[in-house]
Amino acid sequence: MKFTDGFWQLRPDTTVLYAQEAYDIEAGDGALVVTAPTRVIAGRGDTLNRATFTVTLTSPLPGVIGVRIEHFRGARRPLGFDLVGATSGAGEVEVEADGTGVLRSGGLSAVVTPGAPYGLRFEADGKVLTASGHKSVGHATTPEGVFVHEQLALGVGELVYGLGERFGPLVKNGQTVDIWNADGGTSSEQAYKNVPFYLTNRGYGVLVNHTGAVSYEVGSEAVERVQFSVPGESLEYYVILGPTPAEVLDRYTRLVGRPAAVPAWSYGLWLSTSFTTQYDEGTVTGFIEAMAERSLPLSVFHFDCFWMREFNWCDFEWDPRVFPDPEGMLKRLHEEQDVHVCVWINPYIAQRSPLFDEAAAQGFLVKRADGTVWQWDKWQAGMGLVDFTHPGATAWYQDKLRRLIGQGVDAFKTDFGERIPTDVVWHDGSDPVEMHNWYTQLYNQAVHDVLVTERGDGEAVLFARSATVGGQRLPVHWGGDSTSTYESMAETLRGGLSLALSGFGFWSHDIGGFEGTPDAGVFKRWTAFGLLSSHSRFHGSDSYRVPWTFDTDPVTGAVDEGPQSAVAVTRRFTELKLSLMPYLYAAGREATERGLPLMRPMVVAFPGDPGAAYLDRQYMLGPDLLVAPVFSATGEVEVYLPAGTWTDWWTGETVTGGGWRREQHGFDTLPLYVRAGAVIPVGARTDRPDYDYRDGLELRVFPGLAVGEERLVEVTTPSGETATYAITIGADGGASVTTDETGWTLRDLGSEASR
Repeated sequence: MKFTDGFWQLRPDTTVLYAQEAYDIEAGDGALVVTAPTRVIAGRGDTLNRATFTVTLTSPLPGVIGVRIEHFRGARRPLGFDLVGATSGAGEVEVEADGTGVLRSGGLSAVVTPGAPYGLRFEADGKVLTASGHKSVGHATTPEGVFVHEQLALGVGELVYGLGERFGPLVKNGQTVDIWNADGGTSSEQAYKNVPFYLTNRGYGVLVNHTGAVSYEVGSEAVERVQFSVPGESLEYYVILGPTPAEVLDRYTRLVGRPAAVPAWSYGLWLSTSFTTQYDEGTVTGFIEAMAERSLPLSVFHFDCFWMREFNWCDFEWDPRVFPDPEGMLKRLHEEQDVHVCVWINPYIAQRSPLFDEAAAQGFLVKRADGTVWQWDKWQAGMGLVDFTHPGATAWYQDKLRRLIGQGVDAFKTDFGERIPTDVVWHDGSDPVEMHNWYTQLYNQAVHDVLVTERGDGEAVLFARSATVGGQRLPVHWGGDSTSTYESMAETLRGGLSLALSGFGFWSHDIGGFEGTPDAGVFKRWTAFGLLSSHSRFHGSDSYRVPWTFDTDPVTGAVDEGPQSAVAVTRRFTELKLSLMPYLYAAGREATERGLPLMRPMVVAFPGDPGAAYLDRQYMLGPDLLVAPVFSATGEVEVYLPAGTWTDWWTGETVTGGGWRREQHGFDTLPLYVRAGAVIPVGARTDRPDYDYRDGLELRVFPGLAVGEERLVEVTTPSGETATYAITIGADGGASVTTDETGWTLRDLGSEASR
């Protein structure tokens, strides 16, 4: 929200009181407390009829400093996020002889200078990372209500990333961003996954600890500052030290929670019924068998909305007109087709559903102020909303899912969760504005918890659309409703990279786009991109996404299944992904252990390279594979290779990085480069993602390791067994391996290239 009209004036009917000085600074009990009046106090009379801010600095973790700004301390404190990693006493406070207040925590220091003008700065290694200065802390009274804002300085060349899954430019400088979950598709400024956390290329990140509406002006009001504001009388934020983006994400996810592990089978290809298509068990079985006939490995089959009867969503009952024997069908899918099963759900209960009266009678649906059930007709006629602040409602909802799991369902697609009203009363008395974004966390947590209970840790997996801070603990998330174009494919990637810079480790998207039907070119290019993503799913709105429906002759209807066809492209990239499972599964473990996303923005992988700062059309898949999807009908693509030696995955050609390349690709390739000195463990199977990766393992050693240099590669199987391989380059330039494991082979591409 903007409060000013240019540099000199305020907007009409707006007043702002600013912190003008640090009048006194006190240390005690691990906190630094600053009284900041809204006028410089020249005499005792100036203390009368004067608003002040109480600014309290604490540290919940080494390298993290929290700042709480309060106008009225007695006002209700806004709902904050679950800071699951927070401890107490992580910082040391001191008031120096000249009155300067200092809080030190794990290499990060907050320094408050006494007197005027008000000044708070954050330092590391003797350098100022950012600062809150004159007119940074403000209390604004506007026609829309009262707000507290903070402004943190932006240095020259400083770039801002994150703030959730945003589909516009990856670098947020110059943007206005409202943290408010909305079902707006991928072609708008709205987002399904709003995260009030950003990081910059200057070595730190900032989390605003407020579940409700947070408004950001990223160099778009005061162009040399990031402003964030919240409604009410207080604001709390945390500054998180890096210095690299990867280290910021490590500390951030240590504070708010790491991504949970996902099962190996979830990395394979998912096929959906699509949204409004006609289907029954015969359709489903026919698709799965046709995939097998074409040697297209399939891991998960997803039933979208119409597995339930229309107007009944959600009643958690299979539509008996098309699925008369759900238990038998699911058993056949597991035992005969060897696929896992996912079904679509949402947190809305349609009025026609028998569950509506059941839930309403027990007080499990969100109510209006007059005590009646909140309802509307958008999405489902007369639908109500499950109140997950009610423990009984949560248990009731979970029991419905537990029955489905007992039938044979393995995973849930938790759709929606964004259209949460604010004119309601919650069971636990929560503020409805603060619940709007937070609702998705309660919803997804309820579903994830029951999967953990019924299937066990490491086997629980969602396919979730909405999220906020904490959502990263409940993977996987997908990118929402895109259109079937190259432009939407590119905006989808931007959303995924932005989400990765917001602490989310696993991510997917609708291959081919959701709205409309892609032409064959878009489908094939998106297939290559989708199968070189964390998770991979064919899904659409009103048309099937099986590969053989593309590349058909418009006259004869004959299906092209040649080497450039959709069928061949799907086979090639699915088999590639499955062979890379030892590598990808290890990268997934890094997400759960360090908060490092599996799909890594280039700025995370190469933080010191200015050429990587704005890149949003390519990414690193794990630590060593560079992927640049093709976003053109012609097959032309530009890719930036950072400095060093890179090896083309397809040809084995080595290329010197440090600049841009323009390439031409058929549908069966895209720019896929291997980082210098990488050792990529490649599995022996291309028919499934969940196998013993040590059996028939191939270690591919790429150029770039120095003589005598050792590289350790850990391979962990889905069953939890780990093997370690120590690769060393000898004086002759050849690679050797030390390990107790058997059954592996060594492919020394460095030596092959030198020959």
